[in-house]
Amino acid sequence: MDSYKQQVIELYNSRTAYDQEEGTRHPRDANFLLESVPIEKGQKILDIATGTGLVAIPAAQKVGSEGYVIGVDMSVGMLHQARLKVEATGVKNIELIEADANYLNFSESSFDAIFCCEAIMFLSNIPASLQTWYRFLKPGGFVAFTCPPETAYMAPVYKSICTKVLGISIPHIHEPYGTTEKCHNLLEQAGFRNIEVKIEPSGRYRKLRGDGASWKWINLNFKGNPLLAKLS
Repeated sequence: MDSYKQQVIELYNSRTAYDQEEGTRHPRDANFLLESVPIEKGQKILDIATGTGLVAIPAAQKVGSEGYVIGVDMSVGMLHQARLKVEATGVKNIELIEADANYLNFSESSFDAIFCCEAIMFLSNIPASLQTWYRFLKPGGFVAFTCPPETAYMAPVYKSICTKVLGISIPHIHEPYGTTEKCHNLLEQAGFRNIEVKIEPSGRYRKLRGDGASWKWINLNFKGNPLLAKLS
């Protein structure tokens, strides 16, 4: 496990109340992904970087007892929160695995759909990951993910916030998927067809107060990205 991945794990292990911290933003994005794919009873779903199960748990409910969902994440803290939610909801057709998304070893044509919500930018080799997901999919299957485009609150500022506020350096933020064209090309090169890329405005504006109208004030006094769009 390299130092970059250790940073990611430590960051998310420290977020012991993730759903409360995120508010409605992450659940909204998870629902957006779930609605973008025609999930049916009996299907098998893979959720990459499942976190607290915001995609995996409702997906398990959608596929029913005949279907199955596997959620993978590197963070023990995130998986602990997900397991508490699974227990509370009584969902039985879901398996949560502590694993590095770069080293998954599922058989080809294993899944009807693969999701990755809010996390593809953390993967150390995005093109290779997409190629792997393509192999994991059954013919006619779907991949759906969200990611921040270059228009989201200015890429340099977002990268600075990750470094200074969250204490983590994301080496390839917005690359190679930062525009609709880049995202489309990335998926096409991985073998995908019938590609649809949408920019979905989300987030909120914050009012600036007096001499607080500076990048320094903005960088240090918010949780999450106050002006965020999503590519999916």
